[in-house]
Amino acid sequence: MTRRGQFITFEGTEGVGKSTQLANAADTLRGLGVDVVVTREPGGTPMAESIRELLLAPRNESVDETTELLLMFAARAQHLNTRILPALEQGQWVLCDRFTDATFAYQGGGRGVSSERIAMLENLVQGDVRPDHVILLDAPVETGMKRARSRGDLDRFEQEAVSFFQRIRDTYLDRAQAAPGRYSVVDASASLEQVTASIRDLVCKFHSDLL
Repeated sequence: MTRRGQFITFEGTEGVGKSTQLANAADTLRGLGVDVVVTREPGGTPMAESIRELLLAPRNESVDETTELLLMFAARAQHLNTRILPALEQGQWVLCDRFTDATFAYQGGGRGVSSERIAMLENLVQGDVRPDHVILLDAPVETGMKRARSRGDLDRFEQEAVSFFQRIRDTYLDRAQAAPGRYSVVDASASLEQVTASIRDLVCKFHSDLL
């Protein structure tokens, strides 16, 4: 019988280097002989990527917070059932750039949606599925936004005020503190070499703990 794969998510505010470190983790695990799937949220499937475009596109029309929340979970339902769960069942490790912690942080902390509403949708869409490990790349908001702005045009979320991202960061850190066994907080303001080494050490530990 194939052992279920591990589900690892990468979280953090804008500009903390999630994409870089997710690729680093994938390379590290492949070097250990692990079959890895790399994906992202919102997105990860053609339909979910179309929803991502709706969510991120700057627009003159204001977006209702409930609309945003439901679109996030609509994309997640498609992604989870057509890509994440099948891969895990085949024994693959799934590395995902953001998952439901991001909804609690962005729509909850950032927008002010109650955690009860988010948790209700989390249970509806995911059942008992939760990441095995959450890697939170943490850096001061000013540091991350400076990096994000250097990349070019900002999406609808990246155009928010600094206070929005400070609430997001605070929510992430509160969630990590509440469940230290599941979260690993990495200082993303350190040098690229230091962060890369920390991520390698973490995923190697996740792998060795299963042996």
